[in-house]
Amino acid sequence: MSRSRGRAGERLAEAFLTARGLALVARNYTCRMGELDLVMEDHGVIVVVEVRLRRAGSICSPMESVDQRKVRRIVMATRKFLASRPELDDSAVRFDLVAICAADGDNSMEWIRDAFRA
Repeated sequence: MSRSRGRAGERLAEAFLTARGLALVARNYTCRMGELDLVMEDHGVIVVVEVRLRRAGSICSPMESVDQRKVRRIVMATRKFLASRPELDDSAVRFDLVAICAADGDNSMEWIRDAFRA
């Protein structure tokens, strides 16, 4: 998938979550450990969102595409992000997944709250 398609998917996910009451904290946070697609806030909870864009008929589900290695990288990047933001020290953290299925120009979205644990 091209980087521009990935960024477009992240913008769709951000709009989708914002419309549901979450507030953007950061997008595309990158460090040596990895990248966080979206960091949002949901009633005092910091929500780290992994965005997965899939074509219709993909072999694996979006959740299956997030393997243990990817989870470890997300968790390590989250720790680095939180360490850089002392005001978020006491915040609870949740890891969500937004799956976007792109089929014939129609983007259906699935929001999986608490998709995995640190």
